[in-house]
Amino acid sequence: MFSAGDIVLADFPGAMGTKRRPTVVISSGEYHRHRPDIIVGVLTTQIAKASAPTDYVLQDWAASGPDYPCAFRSYPGTLSAASAELIGRCSERDWREIKARLLRALAV
Repeated sequence: MFSAGDIVLADFPGAMGTKRRPTVVISSGEYHRHRPDIIVGVLTTQIAKASAPTDYVLQDWAASGPDYPCAFRSYPGTLSAASAELIGRCSERDWREIKARLLRALAV
């Protein structure tokens, strides 16, 4: 079972087609207890384009799992948990900032 803040590799359907990429689990433990899927937000290497107030450049990416500098984009998707592969976990600092960006992006 995955936890919010985990970084997983998954086949993510995006605007330019589906590709295997790192994503951040943003769904809750309660969601995971009742669903076979996970809700994720995408990570991108296009840091220069991650300039919206709902984007965040990971500060601790090297210790978190990705092999390269990346940014979180508030571009959520739902994926099968069975198809995701755990590669790491966001630092507390990065997870706090991702949650703040999600609050800006979602009307909750």
